[in-house]
Amino acid sequence: MRRSLRIALLGLAGLGLAGCDLAPAYHVPVVMTPDHYKESGAWQPVHPADDQPRGDWWRGFHDQTLDRLEGELAQASPTLALAVAAHDRASALAEEAGAELYPQVGMAGALSNNRQSDHRPLRSSNQPSVYGANTVAAGASYELDLWGRVHNLAAEGVAEEQASAADLESVRLSLRTELADAYVRLREDDQQLALLDQTVAAYDKALRLTRTRFNGKITSALDVAQAENQLAAVQSRQADLKGQRALLEHAIAVLVGKSPSLFSLPAQVDDLPLPAIAPAIPSRLLQRRPDVAAAERRMAAANDAIGVARAAYFPNFTLNLLGGFQDTAVNMLTLPDRIWAVGPGVDLPIFDGGKLDGQLAEKKALFVEASQSYRAVALQAFREVEDAQAQLRSLTQALAQEETARQAAHKELSLSQTLYVQGVNSYLDVVVSQVAALDADRAVITLKARLRQADIALIRAIGGAAGPSLPAV
Repeated sequence: MRRSLRIALLGLAGLGLAGCDLAPAYHVPVVMTPDHYKESGAWQPVHPADDQPRGDWWRGFHDQTLDRLEGELAQASPTLALAVAAHDRASALAEEAGAELYPQVGMAGALSNNRQSDHRPLRSSNQPSVYGANTVAAGASYELDLWGRVHNLAAEGVAEEQASAADLESVRLSLRTELADAYVRLREDDQQLALLDQTVAAYDKALRLTRTRFNGKITSALDVAQAENQLAAVQSRQADLKGQRALLEHAIAVLVGKSPSLFSLPAQVDDLPLPAIAPAIPSRLLQRRPDVAAAERRMAAANDAIGVARAAYFPNFTLNLLGGFQDTAVNMLTLPDRIWAVGPGVDLPIFDGGKLDGQLAEKKALFVEASQSYRAVALQAFREVEDAQAQLRSLTQALAQEETARQAAHKELSLSQTLYVQGVNSYLDVVVSQVAALDADRAVITLKARLRQADIALIRAIGGAAGPSLPAV
């Protein structure tokens, strides 16, 4: 009775210890989250849709070529394929760590013919010199997770796999926005080149007019030289811009997994519409950004690792079971040849020279690093949203002002050309007006491209398209 009671009490104590978890209580660090974005201007509540797919935000630009390129990137980008492989590896490691939660069962067999030494110590005279030793057996072992070591090890693997999944989304979002940004800049170069083509034609016409007037002794050789200088300067810009466009085309080719030598994009001068992006309210931003999610998951993994390190101080109990058959012959599957062993095993560290202390201190330091990394990434996320919104607001105002300046510059150019033909102005006045008009035209094209780039930056900052579908403007 006493022995049975003692065994029952030990069993109850073991069950109580089985729920022990030595990992610290996990709490996500508090990051000061504003009620609204400062750079949003007059704040209006929005309706974020975090459950909606993050993809296809680029379709807001309504450009079939960009749609096709984004599709090719998803299928053939080597950088994206590398991130997918890294995530697959993290998933495999998580599965490997989780397997320790279950009993490990295996089977083994061995057939051998052996000869023992005639002078083996303690050998009796009736022992044979040559004998067979054939065994087939199955075994099972199970670790009693009294201190939560296995549980925390599995939880750490799951958290790392989730962090890797977030890393994959970060890479995917980064590549897609990088492609869209390069495409916008390439289309800006197309528009700039079309403008310079028109400018070269206009300057060439002006040069021919000036030469005619010079031949008629109406104007001086200085006017001809100024007209030639203007034309050559624009042609130089044209050549430089063609080289810049070629570099962007090469960059896009690599992003979509193609050789630059076999890739080309035809020129396109149509304006890309500017999608309206409604950023999620700040409290939801930390849930949407994949890099923030990755930092938080790595912090959780570091917290679980502390539990694993703490459990190493305590005894490690396992239950072991072995059963099978052993004989000197091959036909051994008989009851007299059966073998078995059953019993617990224990492993307890006694002296390790401070190794376990060092491992625990390391895990605690890694958790502090992960916590501060999370805070830094979260704060950077808020900054990037504010930066993008500030850029959008200021660039919108600058574009409206530049459009007014452009109209005035072209009006001035028209008047100066008329007055020059009438002999009232010098050709220098025409040159100054030409430069002002060209600069205004190029500035408008550049500001439009920068607006689209700021829009892409906002998409990247909020972790993908957010909010309900909005009309393009």
